[in-house]
Amino acid sequence: MTDPLLAELLDLARTAATRAGALLRDGRPADLGVAATKSSPIDVVTEMDIAAEKLITGYLSEHRPEDGFLGEEGASREGTSGVRWVIDPLDGTVNYLYNLPTWAVSIAAELDGERVVGVVEAPMRGETFHAVRGGGAYVNGTALRCRPAPPLDQALVSTGFNYVATVRTHQADVAQRLIPRLRDIRRGGSAAIDLCDVAAGRLDGYYERGLHPWDLAAGDLVAREAGALTGGRPGLPADGDLTVAASPGVFEPLQTILEELGAWHD
Repeated sequence: MTDPLLAELLDLARTAATRAGALLRDGRPADLGVAATKSSPIDVVTEMDIAAEKLITGYLSEHRPEDGFLGEEGASREGTSGVRWVIDPLDGTVNYLYNLPTWAVSIAAELDGERVVGVVEAPMRGETFHAVRGGGAYVNGTALRCRPAPPLDQALVSTGFNYVATVRTHQADVAQRLIPRLRDIRRGGSAAIDLCDVAAGRLDGYYERGLHPWDLAAGDLVAREAGALTGGRPGLPADGDLTVAASPGVFEPLQTILEELGAWHD
């Protein structure tokens, strides 16, 4: 990497993600409980989400005190450097609460509003994904490439569901109508990992409604740098209405069907 700023941001993101991942993996109490709820009583925050975010923001602030933050658990600061960190300290909290392995730490760096670095640390899988704008995507140092596109009816696609019951009911209806047109659907429980699995060729596609910037920032960059296409509704970027990521050849027909099925509204 020739850009010293991007190299610095990547190094900081990787170190912060690794440290937070180790804290979450090794420091998980046996009696872990819910510290708070968000959108509904089943959309939870644990004490470890909060601790991991404090670790990440503290480390980044120590090294780059003029940067801004946007974190899922409340970290918010306007910076003066042009760099903003977008942080999900624990993506897949319900999985973590139930001691399931599909959870991750997600850290992205934006420069003047554009994502330039993304790191997704998946400790229970022993994997660290990273990407730099224009520099490719990697897992544990090995270059990533999304899968060659199959016909849509042979595509394996992942999704996620909202924790608000009425929203989830509509999402289930969309999935029910979509399944006959695909190989199958998976539901992993971590948007960051799903996006990275598209990058790694483990999924042909992924879609979800209701994501926040911290859910998708790092994983979206990893997927794109691995050759996947990402977006939202046709002609729009990935956002809270809809996020779609898929191999070229799967992306457009999947996006078109999701538009027809109304996957972008509740």
